[in-house]
Amino acid sequence: MLRFIGRRLLVALPTLFLVVTVAFFMMRAAPGSPFDMDRKLSPEIERNVMAKYGMDRPLTEQYVKYLKDVSHGDFGPSLKYKDKSVLQILRENYGVSLRLGLSAILIASLMGVSLGVLAALRQNRSTDYAVMGLAILGVCIPTFVTAPLLVLAFGSWLGWLPTAGLTAGLRSYVLPVTVLALPQIAIISRLTRAGMIEVLQSNYVRTARAKGLPEHRIVGRHALRAAILPLVSYLGPACAGLLTGSLVVEKIFNLPGLGKFFVISALQRDYTVVMGMVIFYAALILFLNLVADLLYAALDPRVRLA
Repeated sequence: MLRFIGRRLLVALPTLFLVVTVAFFMMRAAPGSPFDMDRKLSPEIERNVMAKYGMDRPLTEQYVKYLKDVSHGDFGPSLKYKDKSVLQILRENYGVSLRLGLSAILIASLMGVSLGVLAALRQNRSTDYAVMGLAILGVCIPTFVTAPLLVLAFGSWLGWLPTAGLTAGLRSYVLPVTVLALPQIAIISRLTRAGMIEVLQSNYVRTARAKGLPEHRIVGRHALRAAILPLVSYLGPACAGLLTGSLVVEKIFNLPGLGKFFVISALQRDYTVVMGMVIFYAALILFLNLVADLLYAALDPRVRLA
């Protein structure tokens, strides 16, 4: 296992290097600069500002310096938020995205797996059709549609839940977590159903039934463990996306998470903040994919990590 983890880490380093390189030159190729939205600066002041952040140097020199700084864990200062570094912005705003993402993925996993198992056990019956119909709707309807609808229904009409900010404590998370969880519930239920149908028709499940084992034990102990293997592979990048915040959801509900800051920083051409979030997101995806591979091997004894 240690050799497998070591090989994955060796692959992860060139991947991160490629992500940093592509993101750096793409950001610099975008039109405009971080200071275009401010009031018009005199040429002398503009030169001093550019020199302060090292943006007056050749692009290759800026790139090499940025690589050296990142290798030492320094993502640089924000170009728009005064007296704040990129790491400070990540630390201060990651908590909201973490709570949103963890809550959404836990709810989606529990409900999605339960609905998928139920649909597989009632294959080609009304329950199966109802679950899959709802799953198709959940996949097809985007979050920028479900979010305003839920805000209108539960916020404006019924007045049960707050619609923006974090002023109401835990109640403020209900609507955004629901919006994040709904499409994941749909996807997870479809993956679980497909896996369960295949496993329930396998020889070892037929053997377990022939031995007289109760159905709940066959499903819970034998079939489900193999059926969720495709789900484990999917949850790696899905968790990374949810944990780093949804761009649309955090913007709609005005939540101070990483997704909202990513959008604002991209619009303001805050190069260092966007780069820091891209690197953080890429590293999180690589780490969670590694965890998914380890879980896959733990669930499937046929897989060997050499």
